[in-house]
Amino acid sequence: MKMSLMKKLSVVFLLTVLGAILIAGFVSNYMVGKEFNNYLVDEHKDKVNKIIVTAQDLYNDKTGFTNSNKDELLRYAVLEELYIQVKDISGNIIFDSGNSHLQHKNMMESMMGNMMQSGMGKYSNMSAGEYKEETHPLVKDKKNIGMIVVGYFGTSYLSQGALTFKMTLNHSFILSGFIALIFGLGISFILARQLTNPLVKITKTANEMRKGDLTVRSEIRTKTREIEELSASINYLAETLQNQEMLRKRMTSDMAHEIRTPLTTLKTHVEALLDGIWEPTEERLQSFYDEIERLTSLVDNLRNLAKLEQADSKLNKTKFNLSSELEKIILSFEPLYSKDSHTIMSNIDKNVWVYMDKDKLKQIMHNLLSNGYKYLKPQGKVVVELKKEREGICIKVQDNGIGIPEKDIPYIFERFYRTDLSRNKNTGGSGIGLTITKSLVESHGGKISVESKEEEGSTFMVQFPK
Repeated sequence: MKMSLMKKLSVVFLLTVLGAILIAGFVSNYMVGKEFNNYLVDEHKDKVNKIIVTAQDLYNDKTGFTNSNKDELLRYAVLEELYIQVKDISGNIIFDSGNSHLQHKNMMESMMGNMMQSGMGKYSNMSAGEYKEETHPLVKDKKNIGMIVVGYFGTSYLSQGALTFKMTLNHSFILSGFIALIFGLGISFILARQLTNPLVKITKTANEMRKGDLTVRSEIRTKTREIEELSASINYLAETLQNQEMLRKRMTSDMAHEIRTPLTTLKTHVEALLDGIWEPTEERLQSFYDEIERLTSLVDNLRNLAKLEQADSKLNKTKFNLSSELEKIILSFEPLYSKDSHTIMSNIDKNVWVYMDKDKLKQIMHNLLSNGYKYLKPQGKVVVELKKEREGICIKVQDNGIGIPEKDIPYIFERFYRTDLSRNKNTGGSGIGLTITKSLVESHGGKISVESKEEEGSTFMVQFPK
């Protein structure tokens, strides 16, 4: 049977509190009881020593113990619940607090019975204990004057006051444990609610997302860092999925547009040929071929994009001079740029050696330089820069073309995404060139980014680690 998180947290917290109370109560009761018993035993020893000192003080060298002295010892014996017997140096008994040991035992048992009848139920099984006697010499003025016998039972130090204290202490532990248990139950309920309520709201948000509502967001207020991070992650996921959904719909529209345009052209031209409106001239056949090439290029790009998902395992890395290779690539683009009165320039650090896939690097630069060329304004300029940095190397491709709208920058590397400024046949493209470039850069452990302003140009930055 599954249990809600709130119930589970409450039960676990309550069991923890209960266990802590039982352990603390047991240890505290044991330690306090042990120390209290030691205290009572020490008090008993002090009591016996006090009787010895009293007997020594009451003894007179000439008269011995007077009747008043004996009465004082008797009162002391009764008061302290002890049996006292005093003998002279010859062994003769000169004082006895009771007629016999049995009489004293009966007196002790009677006292214990009175204690039990007073409500000391916990000690109802306690007996008077084993009878013990201690014999001590009586010395006065460094002279041995006799001996004193002090008799008691094993539990004689447990007076009614001591038993009352122990019972009160145990009741205090029980009451404290009960109060702590109620307090722990309240705290566990409050804590469980504070933890579970935000999670319930986050779960509700996730369920709404699962149903297709990607506009929903998790709005919770909590001081728990992990829950706050979870809420932020759910919101980020919702926003990402919403953007992906937008891109998916746009991709579908773009794909349909890309495929429909050449197909419509082909269909129109073929119908014109079939209806006899057009003659199959070389120029018109060349137009057919160009449209078929556009479709073939689109399919090839789609196939290449799928292959790039496993680009990491297919890199053919070698060590080569990147500076020299970039200069060759730029030189190969100069005729294309010169034909339209554009300029391509370079600012390259010399002798920068790298361990990369040379063919993939050529494809990266070809995509960036071709992309820059397409969107240049008349007499435009592209500058290629290579810098060696502490973290690695940085390649920049900067142009002064039409730029990228700010709203399109976050999606410029997405598949089939094209800005509204690039949607014409002249600039062409399938919208996956930058996606392929990004995949190739990341397969080398690098990253690519862009800075751009409309009508001012764009700067693509490619950074590779050492």
